Amino acid sequence: MIELVSPSRCTACNICVHVCPTNVFDIAPNGPPLIARQEDCQTCFMCEAYCPEDALFVAPTADQTTAVNEAQLIDTRLLGSYRREIGWATGQASHAAQDQTYRLLETLK
Repeated sequence: MIELVSPSRCTACNICVHVCPTNVFDIAPNGPPLIARQEDCQTCFMCEAYCPEDALFVAPTADQTTAVNEAQLIDTRLLGSYRREIGWATGQASHAAQDQTYRLLETLK
């Protein structure tokens, strides 16, 4: 479930607002988006994956909120960790050429 929009990292680009499939966020006029409907979060990690500033933290528990501390998330490198793990971090080389899942479609022909 979405737990944090980091006010120190967020640039208010609002990408998270637009990629969220369940409309969890509200645009704030002069700051980071607000987590307005946390209970609607499906823990899909789309917002965290698309955030170019690693300013979001989605906890892996979908059915309960988790207390988080931004400084601790930064120290443990959990803030933005999902983006890094899927290979989308800034400066990270793409691994798309190594993806062989397209071969699944070939077997259906």
